[in-house]
Amino acid sequence: MGKILTIANQKGGVGKTTTSINLATCLASIGKRTLLIDLDPQSNCTSGLGFEYSEDGAGTYAVLIGEKKLIEEILPYEKVENLFLLPSSPDLAGAEIELVADEDRAFYLKKAIATYRDEFDYIFIDCPPSLGILTLNGLCAADSVIIPLQCEYYALEGLARLQETIEMVTDSLNPNLEINGILLTMYDSRNNLAKQVVEEVREFFHDKVYTTIIPRTVRLAESPGWGKPIMLYDPSSKGAQAYLDLAQEILLRSN
Repeated sequence: MGKILTIANQKGGVGKTTTSINLATCLASIGKRTLLIDLDPQSNCTSGLGFEYSEDGAGTYAVLIGEKKLIEEILPYEKVENLFLLPSSPDLAGAEIELVADEDRAFYLKKAIATYRDEFDYIFIDCPPSLGILTLNGLCAADSVIIPLQCEYYALEGLARLQETIEMVTDSLNPNLEINGILLTMYDSRNNLAKQVVEEVREFFHDKVYTTIIPRTVRLAESPGWGKPIMLYDPSSKGAQAYLDLAQEILLRSN
């Protein structure tokens, strides 16, 4: 059965989309059939892989509201074998309003994935920077959640709130949901505060924190502008090696 991992943090700019794109690419590159679901109306996963977002509500929006089956909307990423994308569009923002009154509002994505999860080894869900209906769908559909955490003080403040949301989901909606790991991102070894954040997070969360730390690099920041994952944009870079290392950790934790 395919493993479903949601990448979530209500704080923006912590590396959710960068992690979604590059982790999915790394696993696909070592032979794992991988689906990346763009659940963010900003569509950064979609554009980050070089796709144009749809103007007519196709992709994730059409799947969530039941107009299309997931298998009809996924796109192969032709530059990397085994990598597929369910693209997003700005219309997805309307799903927050359309689904809010429905009793099953948290389970639309789970139902859409259920029939097809065995066709993939890994399914990654890139959530928007909020704790609304879309992120709730991502958490209810997942087996586990990856939490990217920027190596700065303010990033720690929102972590407690996200934990509360995850606990709420496990208590009442998805009892099998686990935290796969906390991923430290945008690390600058020259910054003493960044080092302090790493120490504090590891002291408090212990083995829930991945060994791999994603560095702050220009090449990682540049690659989405070229519509390429870092493995294609600069495979010899520190960022590419970091995500390859993270992919190996994910494989170990999935066994």
